[in-house]
Amino acid sequence: MLGAGSVAGGGFSTILIFVVFIGLMYFMMIRPQKKQQNQRKEMMDALKKGDSVITIGGLHGVIDSLNDADKTVTLDCDGVYLVFNRSAIGRVEGHAAAAQPQAAKEVTEETPVDSVDQADDNAEDSEK
Repeated sequence: MLGAGSVAGGGFSTILIFVVFIGLMYFMMIRPQKKQQNQRKEMMDALKKGDSVITIGGLHGVIDSLNDADKTVTLDCDGVYLVFNRSAIGRVEGHAAAAQPQAAKEVTEETPVDSVDQADDNAEDSEK
């Protein structure tokens, strides 16, 4: 009778270990993979004309047009227009809308530096 009770207790611990193992597998493998798939889907949905992209083959280009019906992208690679499946886009290097304000910001950052230099030059001239 004692032997039967110890076997039943061993079965419960085996099931518990199995459940813990399944839980760890979910949090270590399945959940991060789903998160990565969601990020990739968001990136694909956010593609627009003018974005600078790199294909999975390493080709750099700028999106010229998007075809939602065929799920294709036309890339402008230095005047050569190539059509790819959307799934061939590996990553987005720069967004068209984000690149323009950044360029404007760089110009405005240089302007105050020049005016400070001119103010220093004017101060030196007035001291002489």
